[in-house]
Amino acid sequence: MEPDSGEPLSGGVVGEIGEPSGRAADHEEALRLAFHQLAEDGVDLKSSGLLAVGHRVVHGGQTFYRPTLLDDGVVAELEKLSELAPLHNPPAVQGIKVARKLLPDTAHIAVFDTAFFHHLPAAAATYAMDRELAQRYRVRRYGFHGTSHRYVSEQAAAFLKRPPDGLNQIVLHLGNGASASAIAGGRPLDTSMGLTPLEGLVMGTRSGDIDPGVVSYLWRTANMDVEAIESMLNNRSGVWGLAGERDFRKLHAMIESGDSSAKLAYDVFVHRLRKYIGAYLAVLGHTDVITFTAGIGENDAAVRRDAVAGLEELGIVLDDGLNESGSKGVRRISADDSPITVLVVPTNEELAIARDCAALLAG
Repeated sequence: MEPDSGEPLSGGVVGEIGEPSGRAADHEEALRLAFHQLAEDGVDLKSSGLLAVGHRVVHGGQTFYRPTLLDDGVVAELEKLSELAPLHNPPAVQGIKVARKLLPDTAHIAVFDTAFFHHLPAAAATYAMDRELAQRYRVRRYGFHGTSHRYVSEQAAAFLKRPPDGLNQIVLHLGNGASASAIAGGRPLDTSMGLTPLEGLVMGTRSGDIDPGVVSYLWRTANMDVEAIESMLNNRSGVWGLAGERDFRKLHAMIESGDSSAKLAYDVFVHRLRKYIGAYLAVLGHTDVITFTAGIGENDAAVRRDAVAGLEELGIVLDDGLNESGSKGVRRISADDSPITVLVVPTNEELAIARDCAALLAG
């Protein structure tokens, strides 16, 4: 990707790595397959002027919060952080190792999902638990999707022709993973995800906020160990856990056919989303703009409508025609007289990572 213009030379995804239905047995085979497909498209990475490979790493812990040039020592430290993100960091580290092996003469740079939220105010970052235990085991609210929240908030400011430091924003990143943030003057005041990406909004397969007592209750009464409970909350909960489906296009079709489980799943998703919008209106005190982004946020007009329905007295007035228009790109969907502007801004984490890499190499 060209960082200045954002123009990609090529793109693609190799998914289901290691799965019976997948095309690659492991990450090395997947990356080699990607290189082969790029070559077939006329893109030879080794002769294309490639300056760096940007790696999205979910958890940077307390140590990593800036784009970081990867060497053996940094990779070893990232492996240690797998304790904080056992579902996300190990495959990222594996991908880094493979990419460094296949492109040994190219700079490799890690950009961290937690970075944007590193300097959350202490009141927002701190869990009300045993202080010494939390410090010893690095338990705090880290936040995730930071690359997206930063990029989208900057794009919203640019669209409104206002400096980011002059805006109070709520960003709603709604996809299979979902998160919300409250941003004042370009700096986050709060975010919905916490120690892990499990906290916060209801997601595709993740529960979001849940009474922590549920864990001990299931351990005692259902004879489930911690790993089984963690797997259930991450992989068999959320919208899928309630309805057996996480694709919102299919979910809407199920609702139209009279499926009560799908309707409940949708209602629970929207109810939690509205709670966070209300909470962040209070956290910010004054809000200038609310922005929807990511797969659901950018494409599901019904979710956007229902998320802010009836909130006119709080300053949010949607324009139904603009919301339903199906337009793409950055756009306003609020009424002209809405005190709070509502936008849809497509996220582009790949471009944000490319620009972070270019900035690091430029010094």
